[in-house]
Amino acid sequence: MQKWKKFATAALAAMVLASVLSGCGGDKKKAADTGNTIKVGASFELTGNVANYGKAILSGFKMAADEANKTGINGKKIEVIESDNKSEPSESGNSITKLVTQNKVVAIVGPATSGCVAAGAPITASNKIPHIAPSATAPGITVDNGKVREFMFRACFIDPFQGQVMATFANNTLKVKNVAILFDSSSDYSKGLADVFQKTLEGHGGKIVAKEAFLAKDVDFKASLTKLKATNPEAIYVPGYYEEVSKIIKQAREIGITVPMLGCDGWESPKLAEIAGKDALKGCYYVSAFSAQDKDPSVQKFIAEYKAKYKAEPDIFAMQGYNAGLVLFDAIKRAGDTDGTKLAKAIAETKDLPVASGKLTFDANHNPIMPALIISLEGGTPNLVEKIAL
Repeated sequence: MQKWKKFATAALAAMVLASVLSGCGGDKKKAADTGNTIKVGASFELTGNVANYGKAILSGFKMAADEANKTGINGKKIEVIESDNKSEPSESGNSITKLVTQNKVVAIVGPATSGCVAAGAPITASNKIPHIAPSATAPGITVDNGKVREFMFRACFIDPFQGQVMATFANNTLKVKNVAILFDSSSDYSKGLADVFQKTLEGHGGKIVAKEAFLAKDVDFKASLTKLKATNPEAIYVPGYYEEVSKIIKQAREIGITVPMLGCDGWESPKLAEIAGKDALKGCYYVSAFSAQDKDPSVQKFIAEYKAKYKAEPDIFAMQGYNAGLVLFDAIKRAGDTDGTKLAKAIAETKDLPVASGKLTFDANHNPIMPALIISLEGGTPNLVEKIAL
């Protein structure tokens, strides 16, 4: 669910660095699993703007490592090597480079955001190091110009999928046909979601009656909202992040817009309710991959074990980090080897693996096949409404 405006720039810079480093690997994979340990890298946003994402994912990943170490993997223990990318793509390249060339890890998990993952992807690819992105939703992470990246995987659904899910919910459950869109024109994440939502809704026979744009960090949205209100939409789709969305919802209610407001996983934050106000959130829905109200036994088992370990409630990011760890450690066990090519092949062959969100299988594009959840914010509290598998 991540901001990736610097995606291409970060990837280009990393490709230059990767070309320099690719010949430096030598026996790094053998060195990473000598003795009784297997070193795996964890590059995350531990400081900076999205440190809350990185820290949560790391907690879930380390929990999976601790579980694996209770019995060991192929007679060895997992050693997690942490590295802070400071929430910056440029630092992410440095972080992953250090893990690969100095710490000599056999695989990388992280970072949280698509931009930071993109900065490290060329480095892991050129060194044939499997790389799992727990929460980076940008489609280009695993597929580049129609070609699947051999060593790149993710443990979350992609942006187009959640745009399709919300449009399906709007059509099938809310029974709305005339919808307006308010999107962030400075965000590829928001623009991509808006386009997919529109195409999917129109495919269901619906209509986009109006489309307005805003910019990240804007604070006054009433002019755009007033234009949308004049078109009498039955719902408004707002693909964006909670910083702006919370103000949009608050101001929409203030000018008399009472129709449902629909969103994406970028809404996921307690601050949304704090800023928008609980009363404004009636009829607000967003897409997520995790809810503590999900009765799936795998979900409830994860929640109970996380609470026992950390004395805190897990969130979606903790779940994604845990899932990424389960995928990696299962693949190491099945591969029986930490050779990058063999390990990447084992990850790609993951099928029906029990994880914190049910069962996970990778598709041909290295994306997990998994359902999405529709969450309502009635009264300011996230509530599970529906589970949708397309």
